[in-house]
Amino acid sequence: MKLIKLALIAGVVSLSACGGGENSSQATDQPAAETPKAEAEAPAAAPAAEGVTLEITGDDAMKYDKTELRAKAGQKVTLTLHHSGKLAKEAMGHNIVILKTGTDIAAFAAKAVEAKANDYFPESEAANVIAHTKVIGGGESVTIEFTAPAAGTYPFICSFPGHYGFMKGEFIVE
Repeated sequence: MKLIKLALIAGVVSLSACGGGENSSQATDQPAAETPKAEAEAPAAAPAAEGVTLEITGDDAMKYDKTELRAKAGQKVTLTLHHSGKLAKEAMGHNIVILKTGTDIAAFAAKAVEAKANDYFPESEAANVIAHTKVIGGGESVTIEFTAPAAGTYPFICSFPGHYGFMKGEFIVE
């Protein structure tokens, strides 16, 4: 009797392991396992227009915490500048100015010194600027939105007098 029970159990186990005959070929013909995978991959191909949020911080030591920011061409960029220091903007103000490729940074900065009333942004240089923030002091933040330009590498600086030599980086657009 035990032998018959063992034989029956072995038969059931072997049929289960093999997929049970005709039903197993039907299961392999259906692409059910691939459908969820295709749906899972769809979000990875997000268009550039969805936007990107970037953050950068300046401090009382005249340094940004990043020297590189990235976005895709045509992407909506939300850029937030934080000032982690304690000094007032009159003493240690920071902004971020993203310049077009080929802009003479030293000449831009020299003109910025004369533009105190306009947050050190020289209106005469507006054609050379992709985006810029106002000047902020310790503990403050400012956010701007703009559309990333064509693919390329664009310099960014703080235009507060004397800062551009230390507070600089690259805005890389892919």
